Amino acid sequence: MQAPAPDSPIRAVVFDLDGLMINTEDVYQLVGTELMRRRGLTFDDDLRGAMMGQPTLAALSVMIDWHKLKDKVEDLAVESDRTFWEMVEGNLTTMPGLHELLALIDELGLRKAIATSGARKYAEELLSRVDLHEHFEFLLTSNDITHGKPNPEIYLKAAEKLGMQPCEILVLEDSQNGCRAGVDSGAYAVAVPSPHSAGHDFTGAKFVADTLADTRIRRVLAGEAV
Repeated sequence: MQAPAPDSPIRAVVFDLDGLMINTEDVYQLVGTELMRRRGLTFDDDLRGAMMGQPTLAALSVMIDWHKLKDKVEDLAVESDRTFWEMVEGNLTTMPGLHELLALIDELGLRKAIATSGARKYAEELLSRVDLHEHFEFLLTSNDITHGKPNPEIYLKAAEKLGMQPCEILVLEDSQNGCRAGVDSGAYAVAVPSPHSAGHDFTGAKFVADTLADTRIRRVLAGEAV
């Protein structure tokens, strides 16, 4: 089924971060597995899917409820953060097609920003490690909002900061929760699942792209139906 052309010309692209731009979901798979191993439990696909795309404390609350853990969420967050930065060394890379898409956006004279469920310090450190911190007009994080994804607040705030209507923005998301936030904001939302989120429900997305190199993304930026 062909996806419609944008109702308005696309003037900006707002990216999610984890799993869309950077392969952090690969690292979080290792982290979740290790946290559960320490407790004699498993980190299965259903649990990972339920946590994905949510702010850290909300995601870890899901983990606690899922396995009826006795851990306090704040303590688990400290352990998770420490384990993440231990495991990230040598395992971090950008997702396929990202740099080519960023170059295309610049070539077309469009604006670009990031809207992530992660905390600001975390997001800035990640962007610095893969040399992306200067490529975007601004970064919105969980520190800037009251309600995390799937609530559309972060994308509505991005539109406000850009001085645009949501329908003028292409939102790129890899998770069900993130995609729902983009859809409900009124943006032209496209799902770009990683292997970790391929089974998510992307209802409402204009289409599901193979990778950031999917030619349909280029066509949407040109105002074409895909």
